[in-house]
Amino acid sequence: MWAAAVALSGCSGEDDSAAQGRRCFLDSFLVSHVTATGNGLYGIYAFSARNGVIEGSYASGSVDSGIYLGQCKPCRVVVRDNVAELNAIGFEATNASGDVYVVGNRFSGNRVGLATSSDHQEKLLPQRGSVVAGNLIAANQQVATPEQADGGWGTGVGIDGGSDNRVLRNRITDNANAGLVITATQDIPANGDQVLDNVFTANGVDVGWVFPTATKGYGNCVGGADLRTAPAGLTTAAPCPATPGSPSPSGALTGPRPPRGIPFTEVAAPPAQPQLPGAAGASEVPAVPALPDPTAVPVPAASLLADRALVRVS
Repeated sequence: MWAAAVALSGCSGEDDSAAQGRRCFLDSFLVSHVTATGNGLYGIYAFSARNGVIEGSYASGSVDSGIYLGQCKPCRVVVRDNVAELNAIGFEATNASGDVYVVGNRFSGNRVGLATSSDHQEKLLPQRGSVVAGNLIAANQQVATPEQADGGWGTGVGIDGGSDNRVLRNRITDNANAGLVITATQDIPANGDQVLDNVFTANGVDVGWVFPTATKGYGNCVGGADLRTAPAGLTTAAPCPATPGSPSPSGALTGPRPPRGIPFTEVAAPPAQPQLPGAAGASEVPAVPALPDPTAVPVPAASLLADRALVRVS
């Protein structure tokens, strides 16, 4: 059994071309100024849905993720200006590929801030082609949160079997295990991911590449100065731009054990949130959303959307 404050879903999981007209998506949607707290597994859930915007919303107390995007290709979805805190995962995207833009959000005070992955339990494998830019991803080791099913804790960004993702100019700080982790999942490698121009501070390690199985990663790259990485020296061994097909080295993480969580019904109530503006200023449901220019997105301040959040970030 699962619940969400907002659940958007189409009726199938096949790719359009393969379905030859039999597939249906929820096509064109807007989620704006929703407060989703203590709903069970998910706060805001978009599945088999495309051409949409999730904006200006707040999500907490989710056993899976505060905001979830799954099984779309191409998605053409923009997730912007949201606060997700006190969840198992702040934002999660599974098998969500093609024009996914996660920009200007505050994912702080969860167990895991943001995760993008490939998963055989859903269709449209593998995940690829998202942009994560200009987000504050901080302090994701909160004890008073629901437990994460896979035991994740203390991680800012996790890419699990995802490819061709760009993680650009985020502020990733104070995550006890790792700021960002790239790994493979089962038989799905993580290839061609770029980690570039982010600000990393006070993490267990800043960037970890961990490929514990026979499935590895290729063509991934890291840019930045003075980063602590696992294995050590990733910025030298795998600088951006990467050589296509170059094998990605693998290290190990030895972060803290996750503490026991709390029931989602006991998560702290959110602060007052801004209301949807009047009709004159409200966003319209886009037929196809305008996609942001990643090059124009700056590194955010640590105070990003702090007036709408309970968890403080230093």
